[in-house]
Amino acid sequence: MNFNFANERPADADTIIFAINKNGLNDIELKLEQASTVKAAAEAARFEGKLGEVCEIFVTEAGKVLRIVLTGLGKGKAKDAESAGGSAIAKILASGAKHAVIEPSGLDEKHLSRLLFGAKLRSWRHDKYRTTMPEKQKVTLNKITVLDQDMASAKAWQDLSAVADGVALTRELVAEPANAIYPESFVARCEELKELGVEFTVLGWDEMEKLGMGALLGVSQGSERPPRLLAMRWDGTNGAQKTPLALVGKGVTFDTGGISLKPGAGMEEMKWDMGGAGAVAGTMKALAGRKAKAHVVGVCGLVENMPDGKAQRPGDVVTSMNGQTIEVINTDAEGRLVLCDAMHWTQETFKPEVLIDLATLTGAMIIALGNEHAGCFSNDDDLAEDLIDAGKESGDPLWRLPVGPAYDKLINSPIADMKNVGPRGAGSITAAQFLKRFVKDGVKWAHLDIAGMVWADKPSPVWDKGATGYGVRLLNQYVADHFED
Repeated sequence: MNFNFANERPADADTIIFAINKNGLNDIELKLEQASTVKAAAEAARFEGKLGEVCEIFVTEAGKVLRIVLTGLGKGKAKDAESAGGSAIAKILASGAKHAVIEPSGLDEKHLSRLLFGAKLRSWRHDKYRTTMPEKQKVTLNKITVLDQDMASAKAWQDLSAVADGVALTRELVAEPANAIYPESFVARCEELKELGVEFTVLGWDEMEKLGMGALLGVSQGSERPPRLLAMRWDGTNGAQKTPLALVGKGVTFDTGGISLKPGAGMEEMKWDMGGAGAVAGTMKALAGRKAKAHVVGVCGLVENMPDGKAQRPGDVVTSMNGQTIEVINTDAEGRLVLCDAMHWTQETFKPEVLIDLATLTGAMIIALGNEHAGCFSNDDDLAEDLIDAGKESGDPLWRLPVGPAYDKLINSPIADMKNVGPRGAGSITAAQFLKRFVKDGVKWAHLDIAGMVWADKPSPVWDKGATGYGVRLLNQYVADHFED
């Protein structure tokens, strides 16, 4: 979406958006010739300014029809402005409106920035493959003008705009089909981050084989698509922060389950099994885009899990990069095999003190938490609390679940150091417990199981149906809170 900033309403504007506090309709100045009519119409429609409430009214001004959109701010919290902005855009995005004006209406910089952030987030659509879409479903809105010229250079808005760009990248990676996004093309799509100052390291099969990444390569060996390990580094501290925060994402660009083949119904959804890697890539774009004063490395383990004649079999034993052996009981529990090697390589290469991994790891996570929270597992109470707080503030919520020695015995193998799945019970916990075995002593670690959060079957104020971009806002908030002054 094209955002512009001006002090006067453009002549071609056909829509005006006002944000209204709860029960604040009578207190706001509507800069309209028919302001009293608009207020009367809103009262007749029982608009009260509740959060998420939107009222649409048509008036004439200077012989021209104007669409007036009132969006509720609720109690007026800054993060509520985000929902208000998104709700307004959702109402008009495909309505026939072409150029919307946002009236600041007394909003301060913080609230207005969050309003615009929500608008930018909600304006994202992925329609590139739809050639027969009915006209009434097509996006018509192509320009938004904010009536505050100074906001163009406001740091609060510039930072949030960069975060929205990161979310958009994540959504694009997640939404694209597997014939468009696979390990090699995922890397290619992320190369735009080099222009922002992000440093790239890419490992192919031969490099990973020499390093002994038998767990990751075991997942990939049944696919014609070669694997990649992508490392992106952003240092906005000019070397002052010696040790980077490490983010590691599961990037299974398509997951058939391998030899442990998934049911056919719904398998098409497995294009988003790289949502963890997508979130890492989007976060790196957000941090670099806003010039975050932090040192962060994002690593993506990228594979495709296919049932070929070369594919690994249930019962195979593979050796991970750190030397531990794994009995592969179920080839559909492949994400942890990818992550364990990617996590070990990240620790060996960058020596982080804090390591966070993100993965659409287990269906059990959706059974436990539905589509309302991602699961958080950690070996450090403070890290877990910090992430949960960041989730509350950013709108990417987390819920903590346990790890501990009691669950360790569930993944012990009779012929190897461990097996890649435990019993049916505590499926998400045993997956986290598996990953914990690859965390070095002294490293603060959190595992975020985001299986229920990367894709939505219904819209929200800040996303449409489909890819949500989950994780970018969360990680950006965590970095801002704990790695920047």
